[in-house]
Amino acid sequence: MKKHLFLSLSLIIMAFNANTSAAVERGNNDPDNKRQEGIKMAATSIYDFTVDDIDGAAVKLEQYRGKVVMIVNVASKCGFTPQYEGLQKLYTTYKDSGLVILGFPANNFMRQEPGSDADIKAFCSMNFGVTFPMFSKISVKGEDQHPLYAYLTSKTTNPEFSGDISWNFNKFLVSRDGKIIARFGSRTKPEDAELVEAVKKALSATE
Repeated sequence: MKKHLFLSLSLIIMAFNANTSAAVERGNNDPDNKRQEGIKMAATSIYDFTVDDIDGAAVKLEQYRGKVVMIVNVASKCGFTPQYEGLQKLYTTYKDSGLVILGFPANNFMRQEPGSDADIKAFCSMNFGVTFPMFSKISVKGEDQHPLYAYLTSKTTNPEFSGDISWNFNKFLVSRDGKIIARFGSRTKPEDAELVEAVKKALSATE
């Protein structure tokens, strides 16, 4: 009887240890954890990222060093899609002063960006005359989140303005030296006084 009881307890302990080790191993090998840790270790600013533009060419964000950058996740079939017009007007008004707007199409919210990169490019050009840089469609949240957006939304890398992307047309404002200095939600239009004032203040600052 004692022998059987000892054997049963031994088997239970072995199973517990095996499950615990497996759980730890899963945590260590979880792609999300690895990606986040890699970003924390490798990226110190947006300039560390290379992204594909809407034509598929690799673009180093380093090329925007010295400019004020607004990063926006965009979509073609959203209630906020008309903000493209305001973004283009903002870009046209301040691009010569050093502003650049970077549009990142994403299909994360209600499948409101279903088209191909070519479809998106044509839509933006024909409907809103977009001339600011547009990029290949990415994911801005979830398991397949693009590293740039992992950096923008992480508490570790962006403690002041971190948090999940809530919807299409969230806006991050980045200073001339690569520091994230403001964040605006979907309901804040590009022509909003607070946003415009933040842009003007960033443009007037020196590195």
